[in-house]
Amino acid sequence: MKRSEHPLRVMCVVGSLNRVSSTRSVVQLVAQKLKPLGAEVDLLDLSEEPLPLFNPDSSHAAEGFEKLKHRVEQSDVYVLGTPDYHGSISSTMKNFLDHFWHEFAGKLFAPIVASHEKGLTVTDQLRTVARQCYAWTMPYGISFADQMDIKDGAVISEAFRNRLEMFVHDIRRYGELLARQRRADLTATDPGFLAKWRTGNP
Repeated sequence: MKRSEHPLRVMCVVGSLNRVSSTRSVVQLVAQKLKPLGAEVDLLDLSEEPLPLFNPDSSHAAEGFEKLKHRVEQSDVYVLGTPDYHGSISSTMKNFLDHFWHEFAGKLFAPIVASHEKGLTVTDQLRTVARQCYAWTMPYGISFADQMDIKDGAVISEAFRNRLEMFVHDIRRYGELLARQRRADLTATDPGFLAKWRTGNP
């Protein structure tokens, strides 16, 4: 596939605060695999760049928020890595998602879930967030189990390694397609759900 004249911008979000985190290892691995394919990767590790607990009255005034908001706005794809906590996304990831909305519209969510239970409910929750924010999601998510698929930061399962390769390939291919269509829709005049995101619209 020919590379786009607009490099694909991918924000890889680590939604775990664990000092030693398999979620972080897998998100970093995906980021490393995307770079040689021509993607511009922005790694957001929320343990190193923490956000205040979302408060609609004050969070947007927090130090450094405008800079992060710009990074989120510039991204075409969001690789969202979260552990499975009681069948739900981590509070860290939920807090990140709560800070944004319009920035996600027309873009692609790509879920990664660390789970011994396949992470299905967690992936579905990320899809629900995407739908509420008018974003797209991959038709599948990546889930893995620590000590079974990954150990000490390294992939030990051939099946998981193959699935990661597919995941990275699809992020690039469909991320570029959606980003290109989003740019076209934002400059068009015909109807479409992105019409209200066009410059000049409230």
